Amino acid sequence: MGKKDKDTKTNAMRILDKNKIKYEIVAYECEEFIDGVHIADKLQQPYEISFKTLVTVGKSGNYYVFVLPVDREVDFKKAAKCAGEKSVEMVHVKDIQTVTGYIRGGCTPIGMKKLYKTFVHESARNYDTIIISGGQLGLQIHLNPEDLIRVVDGRYADIVMG
Repeated sequence: MGKKDKDTKTNAMRILDKNKIKYEIVAYECEEFIDGVHIADKLQQPYEISFKTLVTVGKSGNYYVFVLPVDREVDFKKAAKCAGEKSVEMVHVKDIQTVTGYIRGGCTPIGMKKLYKTFVHESARNYDTIIISGGQLGLQIHLNPEDLIRVVDGRYADIVMG
C-alpha cells in the first residue's frame, strides 16, 4: 500500500479505533470487484467466517444491511420480516456508493453514510473472529462478531436460504 498506516485508514477502521475495538487488517492485491468466495479461496480462508455485506431497500424506501457468509444467499422473505418490511430488494450496484459511501467489493457495514438497521447472520456468534470488508477493495477487517454488532447497533438474525 505504500502510504503510511494512518493514511490508509478507512472510515470503518477510524470508527473501530474510536470505539477501542480490537481488529486486524489483512490487505491483498485487488484491482476490481471479486466476489467473497473467490477472495476467501485466494486467501485460504473458511467461508463460514468470511462475511459479505449486502445493502437492500424496503418497500418503505428505508435501507437495510445484511451481513452473511460469502457462500450463502440472502433469503429475501426472512430479511424483509427481520426488517419489518413487506419486501426488500438489493440496492442497484450503481447506487451503492451513493447510499453507503463505499464501492462494490469494498462495502463494509461499519461507517456507512448513515447507520442503517443491520442484521448479521446468526452463525457469526459461533466464532471468535469473523472477516468483513475493510471499506475498500483489497482490505479486510478481522474482528469479534459481538464487537461488530455493538458498533453497528445490529442484531443477529436468520437471514439465509436453507
